[in-house]
Amino acid sequence: METGTSIDKNGYEGIKNGSWFSQFRNGYNPWMARYVYGLIFLLANLLAWALRDYGQGALTEMRKFKNCKEGGECLGTEGVLRVSLGCFLFYFIMFLSTVGTSKTQSSRDKWHSGWWFAKLFMWLGLTIFPFLLPSSIIQLYGEIAHFGAGVFLLIQLISIISFITWLNECFQAQKDAERCHVHVMLLATTAYTVCILGVILMYIWYVPDPSCLLNIFFITWTLFLIQLMTSISLHPKINAGFLTPALMGLYVVFICWCAIRSEPVGETCNRKAEGSSRTDWLTIISFVVALVAMVIATFSTGVDSQCFQFRKDENHEEDAIPYGYGFFHFVFATGAMYFAMLLVGWNIHHSMKKWTIDVGWTSTWVRIVNEWLAVGVYSKLTKTNPLLPVFDTVCKV
Repeated sequence: METGTSIDKNGYEGIKNGSWFSQFRNGYNPWMARYVYGLIFLLANLLAWALRDYGQGALTEMRKFKNCKEGGECLGTEGVLRVSLGCFLFYFIMFLSTVGTSKTQSSRDKWHSGWWFAKLFMWLGLTIFPFLLPSSIIQLYGEIAHFGAGVFLLIQLISIISFITWLNECFQAQKDAERCHVHVMLLATTAYTVCILGVILMYIWYVPDPSCLLNIFFITWTLFLIQLMTSISLHPKINAGFLTPALMGLYVVFICWCAIRSEPVGETCNRKAEGSSRTDWLTIISFVVALVAMVIATFSTGVDSQCFQFRKDENHEEDAIPYGYGFFHFVFATGAMYFAMLLVGWNIHHSMKKWTIDVGWTSTWVRIVNEWLAVGVYSKLTKTNPLLPVFDTVCKV
């Protein structure tokens, strides 16, 4: 099945409103396609991790590639970068070939949703291709990947803020807004309680000694940022309520926790990291959860192309595509760079221990800067009151 069978408009509508299984049963449709692309992305992640942690077993095969220099430069960190480059090229080619698609049944829609055998061979070829390149090109890609991963984090950040804003406006748009007010206050109170509890636990876990000034600064500044977002949201000229800063507070506390967790093993202020120096089941489970969460985050951000449409489409055509194909593939392309940075700890010049992800001082500071950027973007968008997406059809359901 390369081109797939054609589906009329009624068939499209039936697939769209059908079950998750029915979307898979019909081979040619964009709803099934997004899961296949997500699966390909997951396979690339697993391949990169396998080359990093267990690549020595493939050393003999790697020697066949002349640019691998006895196999050493195709394993470890460089192995991750080579797989990442192949994944990036695949999704970037898909981005170039699908960007601007607006209608179903078009040739680019069929290319996005079908031709799976051709795309499978293309993915395999592009995965092998980077192993034929010299190390200097791979190192250059590693430097560029820092920027691409930053773009991915920015896109994900805007998507999260968009969702939080949409959720708040959904509650405000309800006809029974007075009754929903109780639910909003309950949800906001719960979120603030979890934020405070998270801050307290971080003080207990990651500040065992008064000399841990850096961790004290990270945690205290996070608490200040939550207060700052709340103050901005409650300003009379903005009046955005408690819900959005409370949910953003959860997000920045989570980022702060991830940042401190990323501190290198052996740091006296990070007892949790010292405990994770042994490869036990908890370490393995944490790694698997982090990897799957990263793939899910990439997938959910990719299908959320509406968060970058600053003008609401009042005349939604029946044959319009369900999500932006070009944006979807662009997010996955930058996500390929992002997973490479996580697996090498944002530092292409050092190796990582087995079953670790996003560990190192570079990773810590990337997380912290991302937290500060999140608050800055949220504050800016709240003050200027931009046309963030309001999914009215969802709010009315």
